[in-house]
Amino acid sequence: MTENGILIRTEDLARYYRMGPSVIRAVDGVSLEIERGEFVALLGSSGSGKSTLLNLLAGLDRPTRGRIQVAGRDLSTLSREELAAYRRHQVGMVFQAFNLVPRMTLEENVELPLRFAEVERSERAQRVQQALARVGLLHRLGHRPSELSGGEQQRAALARALVNRPAILLADEPTGNLDSRTGEEILSLLAEWNRTLGMTVVLVTHERPLAERFAQRILQMADGKLLTNGRVS
Repeated sequence: MTENGILIRTEDLARYYRMGPSVIRAVDGVSLEIERGEFVALLGSSGSGKSTLLNLLAGLDRPTRGRIQVAGRDLSTLSREELAAYRRHQVGMVFQAFNLVPRMTLEENVELPLRFAEVERSERAQRVQQALARVGLLHRLGHRPSELSGGEQQRAALARALVNRPAILLADEPTGNLDSRTGEEILSLLAEWNRTLGMTVVLVTHERPLAERFAQRILQMADGKLLTNGRVS
């Protein structure tokens, strides 16, 4: 990797949790580099530490030790307000649970990140429509989540993650609640955005076939440690 191409770097990253007398080493000494515009899959079984690592990259959690640098900024030194701004402007997040607000229409759900980022009202409608068009849901603008299928709800969650035009998309088991065909459609969208928009994608999954099909590189985790770090052949 070239120095100029590295967007994310962690050095001896660790996150420990205390549960009574025990210490859970959720992430334990992980050092990695992710290039700008890469599609990387974090692979591992439940409890391997991959979701904790994703939360650290998102600035949702702070490390016990080590460093996380994103675009040259050390996340561990940022204030809570600075981390919130980082998530609003640089990071899009998608989870296994769709996390749509039931009482809001699809348009209102996707608009939420723009409100938090204080984007001008005159610009918000256009950006919402562009994001929904990208996921094929422009015709569902006025529908509520209960009126959408599981696949449509996840595509709506992707539109919400995309609407702020983030440099990084972090996806935590985004196909976990979907059938295999719909799951492949969702990952195809992620791969398309990675290719056409230059968006850096970090995908957490336990499904190796999907990781090998869509990601450029696989990071294998177990017991909080990074075991393998290789390109997909």
